[in-house]
Amino acid sequence: MKRYKIILFALSAILVAGCSATKQEKLQKQFEPNWESLKQHKAAPEWFADAKLGIYFHWGPYSVPAYGSAWYPHHMYMDNGKVRKHHEETYGSIYEFGYEDFIPMFKAEHFDPDDWAELFKMAGAKFAGPVAQHHDGFAMWDSEVNPWNAADMGPKRDVLGEMFKALEKRNLKTIATFHHARNGQRNAKDTANWEIGYNSHYVYHPDLPTATKDPKLRMLFGNFETIDEFNQYWLDQVNEVVDKYSPDIIWYDSWLNLIPEEKRMEMASNFFNSGLKQNKEVVTCHKQDDMPLECSVLDYEQGGRRDVHPLPWMTDITLGESRWMYVEGHPYKTADLVIRNMVDVWSKNGIVLLNVSPRADGVINQEQRDVLKQIGDWMKINGEAVYGTHPHTIFGYGTASAGDGHHGGQSATVNYTADDVRFTIAKDKKAMYVFFLGKPEAGKRIEMRAIGGYHRNIPPSPIRNVRLLGSDAKVEWQLTTDSFYLTMPDAGMNDLATVFKFELE
Repeated sequence: MKRYKIILFALSAILVAGCSATKQEKLQKQFEPNWESLKQHKAAPEWFADAKLGIYFHWGPYSVPAYGSAWYPHHMYMDNGKVRKHHEETYGSIYEFGYEDFIPMFKAEHFDPDDWAELFKMAGAKFAGPVAQHHDGFAMWDSEVNPWNAADMGPKRDVLGEMFKALEKRNLKTIATFHHARNGQRNAKDTANWEIGYNSHYVYHPDLPTATKDPKLRMLFGNFETIDEFNQYWLDQVNEVVDKYSPDIIWYDSWLNLIPEEKRMEMASNFFNSGLKQNKEVVTCHKQDDMPLECSVLDYEQGGRRDVHPLPWMTDITLGESRWMYVEGHPYKTADLVIRNMVDVWSKNGIVLLNVSPRADGVINQEQRDVLKQIGDWMKINGEAVYGTHPHTIFGYGTASAGDGHHGGQSATVNYTADDVRFTIAKDKKAMYVFFLGKPEAGKRIEMRAIGGYHRNIPPSPIRNVRLLGSDAKVEWQLTTDSFYLTMPDAGMNDLATVFKFELE
């Protein structure tokens, strides 16, 4: 018995020491609010690089007029322009009906987070979430910091919280996007920019409602006594979402550079440390040069890269032809264009964040649902060529002209065809996937010099077999010292994008 007690005591001591070591290790990993420390955080964990597709949505009081764009709150206060004219003809003078008067009309009576989460999962998304706050200053979560929030007014529901629960129930990761850096009023003392609203969402003039001194209303317009007060307000709101809801990803729109560097570092350290506490590998996404690439993923708005990049990157694109919020009568991109754009991004080591636009009443209309279903159906057949894959040494080849930059490439005007080919490689390097961004002609023999005859471009190992995903049709192929030849089988190839699996030895 004495001997057993000694053994138990020794085991306990080992466990205590192990726990202490683990605790000490975690303490040592705590991130400090400086770039030297923050750069130790991995920018793109494996789960994020593997996910490939996320969905978010622009939805708020700006959805009520369903006119113009998500910048309606900005344009309605400008002297000239079609939005101001529309507003006054429809709702009356801006002095009688201000932006805040849309909030009671934003009822979201048909908002069903479980339905939305199921829709996003069906479409193939691996993470999803709302625009937590757009430039307009209205928070979509239950906030103690911002009195203008969806839980206390409008829908009177915690949109972000309910959405996160529905997503987590389906094992999807969560994302909260922040656009409110632009909300701060920076032009009160700059008369030259009163009419333009440079670097501030709301146009300023002492006679405009946006210059209100009302202690609550001025918070909606970001009209603080000093910009330092607003900067702290900006930070407090991000920290509130992180501390209360533990998102896996936080994402920032342009103008994050307007927030002082020390606030950005405080934000990142709090988020990274929250991830440590939750045992999560969290991700921060940004635009332009607003954060170091060592600890944050760069996003290109409806843009992209011309070639494969060694670091995972992201593009945010919208289902609308050009609009991000629901606009009455605005057309949507077709599923073939969206899928082909996404394949182009994936082939270059990118991740796609796809935007949908719910109506103010909480309905995602049938046009958008139809496109999402087509994407989901395509993913069910071809998902193995997407999820968890890596880029090849070259992205592919073709004639489609895609831009390289923050607002180029992923637009409604890129004309992809079956002559445009893209590659991905399975993580275990046992397969290479070849995407034809169109429907190839059955029986046509295609020469693909990009994978034959050039050592750096050939697959990781010799080709053993070639299959058409979603079909049992026999595929004829030939690899010579100079080229690779693939004969299109007489089979039901995909109208959106056709994918062949090259099984490798």
